[in-house]
Parts: sequence; C-alpha cells; structure tokens
Amino acid sequence: MSSRRTERLLNLVICLAATRRWLTKEQIRAAVPQYADCDTAEAFDRMFERDKEDLRDLGIPVVTGTDERWFDDEPGYRIDRDDYALPPIELDAQELAVVGLASRVWQQASLAGPAARALTKLTALGVDTDDDGPGLEPRIRTAEPAFGPLYAATRDRQAVTFAYRKPNGELGTREVEPWAVASRNGRWYLIGNDRGRGAARVFRLSRIESDVKRRGRAGVYDIPENLDAQAMIGKHVPPVDERIATVLLRQGRGAGLRRQAVAAIPSVERPGWDELQIRIGDAGMLAQSLAGHGPDVVALEPADLRGDVIRRLKGALAAQSEGNDGVEDVGSAVR
Repeated sequence: MSSRRTERLLNLVICLAATRRWLTKEQIRAAVPQYADCDTAEAFDRMFERDKEDLRDLGIPVVTGTDERWFDDEPGYRIDRDDYALPPIELDAQELAVVGLASRVWQQASLAGPAARALTKLTALGVDTDDDGPGLEPRIRTAEPAFGPLYAATRDRQAVTFAYRKPNGELGTREVEPWAVASRNGRWYLIGNDRGRGAARVFRLSRIESDVKRRGRAGVYDIPENLDAQAMIGKHVPPVDERIATVLLRQGRGAGLRRQAVAAIPSVERPGWDELQIRIGDAGMLAQSLAGHGPDVVALEPADLRGDVIRRLKGALAAQSEGNDGVEDVGSAVR
C-alpha cells in the first residue's frame, strides 16, 4: 500500500471516529485532505467506496445510518466506537517493550498536520468532535530537531542538505537522498544515498548542526526494496565501547558528567578534583563532551580518548589564536 493511500485511510479513520454523529459523503469529502484530488463527484464516490471496503477488510467497523433531524434520510457514515475499541490486553515485559518502540515510530509528528486539518474542517462544517479524539495520537517525542524534517523527506522521497559534523570534529555539508530513519541503542540515524560520495551512508541525527533543507522535486529517486536499516547501521556505526574512562573533574563542576559516572572519588593527587569512572559508549561523543568542559576536565585514560580530547582542545586553541577570550583557559586544559 502506498504511503499516500495509507495516509488517506488514516485520515478517514480519524474523521469517522472523531464524532458520534453520522457524516454525509460531502462532509467526509471536505474533511479528508486527499479527497481534494478527486475532480468529480463520481471519482470521489468510487474512491470513497473502495476506501470504505478497505477499512472494513481491515476490521474497522464502518457503519451506515441516518439521523432524520439532520440528514433528511441521506445516508451517513461513522465508526462504531464499541466495536472498534480493543478489549483489555495483558502484555509481558518483552511485548510491552516492542509495543513501546513501535509507538515511538507511529507517533510521528509529520502525520499530525493532515489529521488536525481533518478535525478542523469537521468543526468548521458544524460537526462536534469528541474531546478525547478517535484514539489516535500521531506524535513523537525525540530530542533531535532533524527527526521531523528527515522523516517527512523520507516519506516524500525528496533529497535534503544539512551541515554534518563527523566523529573527528570536521564539519561539512551533505546532500542526501533519505531512505529511512531508524533508532539503535537510544540514538537516531538517517540512512540514505550520499550524493557527494555516490554511496550509501549512515548519519547520526545528533551530529546534524543545521536546519534540514529540501532539494529538488519529490519522488525523483527510489528506495532500495531490500533495504535493511538496522544492518546498515551496524555496518557503518562502531559498536558500543564498553571500556571505562578515567577522568579528573574539578569539584563543583560538570553535573552532567557526574550523572554518567559509574564511580567517583576525591582525587588524592589533585586536591579540589574528583576522579570519575565513565563508561565510554561512543568515544567520539565522550571526547567532544570532555573537551567542551575546557579546563575543568582532564582525561587520563585510555590513551586514545585522552589523545582525542587533546586534539579537539588544540583545534579550539588554534581557532582562538587571534586573542579571543578563553585562550589561556583552553591552553591550560591542553597542557
């Protein structure tokens, strides 16, 4: 089923389930945005009849009736709430985890616009909608601002550009044909064709440092039918680094680092400092975080993490070499 047809059926469900009144065909046609593509009443009738039967085949109870007070025997439609509601379901812990993950993807913000417009049009037509809605809540909560634009571009098959910072700190512009947005180990990734490199690439959303802008027309490329997003993420993204880093942190500073620490004790060799043990996870991200604390943090080990932090601090020192404020502090952290 195409994404556009799926969205049309979803909006039809929202429309029919949003009120307990019978809705005429004209009210439905005005409320569901995708029916605007029908040039004639006959074309709409054919599409609506197919959609109505598709919903019934899916087990959604679309019923027909009338209310003479409003419709003068004109047939109306709605979803039977009692038949549509699920009975109580008991899930074990693993099943709840799967449902929770699925709901994160289902609750996608890009679907909220058409659904909200459908309900707004019903209200404008004088139809009272229920405050608790039809039981569908198209929304996702993620800290990544790039998620919504990338998900929408993936749906529309439209290229995008954005500024992206590589794990080594290098910042560049990418032009990508988005194929999928997927989550792994609590992080979100974009999988797509990097036009500049002519190959498939994986991008972590947290490293996108600009607004996502669309390029060209929609629907100009195809998404590989055998795309395995998780396999691609596993191929291009390093595994979680389970090593423990030893870090010195000035007392009274770095509350976020302290929350990450698996252990923390006052430093014997450096009074006024604490020695933290932090699980690395992603070495590049941890190095960036440590470097961001400047003179308040000293990375001790492992050696590769310490070297990465020093390299980043030297880069910051070089960028401020013209005498900007903070050079002495950064320099002391490097030393």
